Amino acid sequence: MKIKDLYTLLLECNSVSTDTRAITNNCMFFALKGENFNGNEFAKTALENGAKYCIVDEKEYLINNQTILVDNALETLQELAKYHRKEINIPIIALTGSNGKTTTKELINCVLSKRFRTVATKGNLNNHIGVPLTLLKMTKDTEIGIVEMGANHQKEIKFLSEIASPNFGLITNFGKAHLEGFGSVEGVIKGKSELYDYLKAHNKTIFVNVNDAIQLQQVKGYKSIYKFGATDTANSKIEFINAQPYVTVKFNKNLVSSKLTGAYNYSNIAVAIAIGKYFKINETDIISAIEQYTPTNNRSQIINKGTNKIILDAYNANPTSMMAALEHFGQSNNENKVLFLGDMFELGKEAKIEHQHIVDYLIKHQIGDTYLIGSNFYNTTSNTSQIIKYETFEALKIELNKSELNNKFILIKGSRGMALERLLDLL
Repeated sequence: MKIKDLYTLLLECNSVSTDTRAITNNCMFFALKGENFNGNEFAKTALENGAKYCIVDEKEYLINNQTILVDNALETLQELAKYHRKEINIPIIALTGSNGKTTTKELINCVLSKRFRTVATKGNLNNHIGVPLTLLKMTKDTEIGIVEMGANHQKEIKFLSEIASPNFGLITNFGKAHLEGFGSVEGVIKGKSELYDYLKAHNKTIFVNVNDAIQLQQVKGYKSIYKFGATDTANSKIEFINAQPYVTVKFNKNLVSSKLTGAYNYSNIAVAIAIGKYFKINETDIISAIEQYTPTNNRSQIINKGTNKIILDAYNANPTSMMAALEHFGQSNNENKVLFLGDMFELGKEAKIEHQHIVDYLIKHQIGDTYLIGSNFYNTTSNTSQIIKYETFEALKIELNKSELNNKFILIKGSRGMALERLLDLL
C-alpha cells in the first residue's frame, strides 16, 4: 500500500501504537520487531483490544481487511510520520545534545504552552521510533511541535531531521556521551551538528548559546540565528545569578527562580526563556512557566527521605554530566555529604580512563564519603578510605542494610542501566 493511501486510513484512526499493552479503540497498530520480539505475532491481540488497523510485514499474519501488509513496518511508520509532518505543516522545534535534552524540552514546552497548543516528545522517546510516534501525535489543531532527538552514532540526527523537517533547532551542548558509537568528542560534535546542517541547508532558524564557543563555531557565517546568553550581543540576554540551592537567572531585570539544581541547568533555562521571547510569549508567563516547572523522572530531583536530603540525578550519566554534578555538589554549603555514583555506560575504549578521571577528581577534592557502584568504577585505583567500591548494586545493598545514614546530604548519579533510584528504598 502506498503511503498516501495508508495516510487516508490513518485519518480514520485516533492514535498510533506499537505496544498491545497500550492499545486504544480505533488506533493504528504497527507490528515492529526487536531482538527478542516480533510485533506481527501480536496483530490479532491488537485487533481484539480495539485497534482499527494493524500494519504487519509478514504475510502469514494477514487476518482480515483490517491487517495491512507492508515491506517493513518500521520504515512504513517513519515514512508515514514524514508524510504526516508535511500535511500538518506546523512550526516544529527540534533539539538534541549530549546532556539536558529532556529537561530543556520540558521547559520549552512549559513556556510555549502558555500561549500555544503544543505537542512535545513524551519522556525521552527520541529515537528512530520515538520521533515518528511524536510527530503522529500532532494534529492540525497543534500549533507548535517540540521534538527531542537522541543519537549514539553518526547520521542518526540527519535521519531524524529528515523525518521531522524542523523549522527551528538547538543543541543543548556537546559532551562526552555515547563515545562508543561516536568514537570521540569530535565525533559527538559532528554527529549532533547534523541538526545544524539540516537547518542551514533549508534556511531555518537556529537558537544558539553565545557563551558556548563550540556552538558559535558550528554556526559561523550562518545568518538565521537567534542568540541567547549572558552577553549584550545576545537577542535574549539571560544572566546566571546562582545555583544555591536552585538555579536563579536574571531576565529583563527580573530574577527568575527555578526548581532546578546545578549551574549546568542555566543554559537549559536560558534557551527556554529565549524561545518564549522569540514566539512573543508574555514575559510574566515565561517567568511563571520556568518557576512552576518541577523536575521528575530521576532528573535533578530534590527528595527529603527521613533526615536525609537527596539529589536524585539517576536518569543517566556520562563524563561531562557526572563532572558537572560533582562540581555543583561540592560547592554546596550543606554538610555531611555522601555520594553514590554508578557506572557510566557507552564509553567504549574510553571507559577505563573516564572512570579513573572521576575517581581522581574525588580524591583531589574530597567532597564526602563516596560509594562507587559497578564494574567500571570497581576497577579504578583509589587510595583513600573515603571511597568505597562495590562491583554490583547487590553488594552495596547488603552493606547498606547493615548500616544507617542519618542527617546526610546525598547525591545519587549514574547511567540509566544502573537504576540507582533503587537506593531510595534503602536510605
